[in-house]
Amino acid sequence: MTSPSFELPAEDRSSSPYTGFTRAHWEAAADGLLHAAWKWATPGRAMLDLPGRPSRSGVRSDGLEGYARTFLAAAFRVAGADGKDPHNWLERYADGITAGTRTAGRDDAESWPLILDHTVFGQPMVESASVAIGLRLTRPWLWDRLDPGTQDRAEEWLRGALRHSPAPNNWYLFPFSVAGFLESVGRGDAETARARQRALDLLEVWYRGEGWYADGDGRAFDHYNGWALHLYPVLDAYLSGDAELAAHYGARLSEHLESFSLMFGADGAPLHFGRSLTYRFAAGAAVAMGAVSGHTPLAPGVSRRLISGSLRYFLDRGATGDDGLLSLGWHGPHDATLQVYSGPSSPYWASKAFVALLAPEGHPLWTASEEPAPSESADRVLSLPSPGLLVQSTRADGIVRLHNHGSDHARPHEGDSAAASDPHYARLAYSTRTGPTAAENTPDNHLSVRVAGIRSSRFRIHPMGAGHEDGWGWAASWHCPVFPAGAPTMPGLRVESVTVVRGRYELRVHRILGAPPGSLAEQTGWATAPGGEVRSALHGLHGWTELDEVRAPQGTAFTRWAVLPRLAADVEGTAVLVALASLTAEPGPVGLDVAVSGVDVDGGTVKVAWADDGSVTRIGFAPLEVVHAG
Repeated sequence: MTSPSFELPAEDRSSSPYTGFTRAHWEAAADGLLHAAWKWATPGRAMLDLPGRPSRSGVRSDGLEGYARTFLAAAFRVAGADGKDPHNWLERYADGITAGTRTAGRDDAESWPLILDHTVFGQPMVESASVAIGLRLTRPWLWDRLDPGTQDRAEEWLRGALRHSPAPNNWYLFPFSVAGFLESVGRGDAETARARQRALDLLEVWYRGEGWYADGDGRAFDHYNGWALHLYPVLDAYLSGDAELAAHYGARLSEHLESFSLMFGADGAPLHFGRSLTYRFAAGAAVAMGAVSGHTPLAPGVSRRLISGSLRYFLDRGATGDDGLLSLGWHGPHDATLQVYSGPSSPYWASKAFVALLAPEGHPLWTASEEPAPSESADRVLSLPSPGLLVQSTRADGIVRLHNHGSDHARPHEGDSAAASDPHYARLAYSTRTGPTAAENTPDNHLSVRVAGIRSSRFRIHPMGAGHEDGWGWAASWHCPVFPAGAPTMPGLRVESVTVVRGRYELRVHRILGAPPGSLAEQTGWATAPGGEVRSALHGLHGWTELDEVRAPQGTAFTRWAVLPRLAADVEGTAVLVALASLTAEPGPVGLDVAVSGVDVDGGTVKVAWADDGSVTRIGFAPLEVVHAG
């Protein structure tokens, strides 16, 4: 554990027995992050040029990103304090908007880049939403005090977001947010109305049920649900007082939190899953927005335990360096966590978590005593058929695992072999204590078919179903293996996969169809540090003939160097393979070799008998059926 490079108040373990954090800690964290970032401001205060590798959008866009994303934190900080601004943050941002819009588009140290289509250095459109929300939150103390000329220039710059094409996903909520601000200051028109309606219409298309949106027309389900797809419409409705929108989108947020609240480990970590993970404690933004707006199933003490646990998790593990800046990575710097659009200021989307400060001091979010997080209360299994996810948590070690049978990063117009698989989506499982291995290393939690020595990838995931009852659950999917070299696919080759979870155990069953002669199947387990507290185990139950351990020299976001267990077997035509996996931090033997008392495979039906209570899990592939009976 490390300490953040800025001062925090003393812990309060009476009201916050789990984290020690109170509202004062949140204010101090916001101020500490802002002080560190503002050391890198340009003379006119329009850009915050933080040090580090530039993003693909270039350094001027990165400088705007530094201004906009930190403005979001400052705006929540000041608005939540009813305008009290002891560090004069808003004076700095007012100077910045004046300088940045004076000659927007000019290539100099202060002028903001223009907002263009997402295909043409489109990052300024993302930042326009943070600028607009910041201005909306702080209107009485910033916007209303700008001279009319600066207001007009700011409006003209912001309208670039309404007149250009967003990326085909959550980006449509950026012009939505810009339009919401313009309407809130009496500058709405047909153009703002169209931008808002367009986004709301798309949200209806992308909503898949159970509180989960796809991030676009495909099947990408990840943290963007919380820090974008729920946050923007619910925050907009909260600020505008629109009861109809609040009820509609608030109900979805509340349902989302029913499942999402389970996706934080007992140590406060969110699941290491999906893209943009360098936003870190922004994962708590949806929980905070639910508490602020009242659209949440969680008790206030549970909400605070989750958001403060997440904030503290990262501050304690070196997310800020000696200079107080959020690094590009997870705990500390970690390149494999990043995307090509990540720049030095990107981590400051973590500012979204400070939406919690919109709850004033006397709000139950801050006055109620902390209560246990859902992952701390009992062993839990939860299936989510709409996104195709299966959540498994164990109280003894506080680990939450996500088994992925429905979320991928394949765009609708791409074929099965259109792109290399993304480690943040393609793996069978993710957790709060492990990260995926880098793309250049052996993939963890992966079923591959090797043909002519080339290992297959999992790209487009087709969910087949999911379900759960007390103490156990399952999820299933199929995919066409794709190959990074040679023929992209093999005719007739298909993999059907079922995961059944029970306690800390994961039953992994695969049926491979159409394997060409000479094929080799491989199944890997969790990637962990050798000799560490968290241990990974994998045990073949049927069909597997070899077991070894593979090294991942690039490590993961959690460990510099990792190892993972691997099973292998020669396959041809149709093959059914059964294995038992486990990720645990409980002391003592893992016990995979004695957890199952019997396995019977008959054609496309698998029966597994459990040693502890004699119950039997039966999996049928044709048709798919998963049953567990005592």
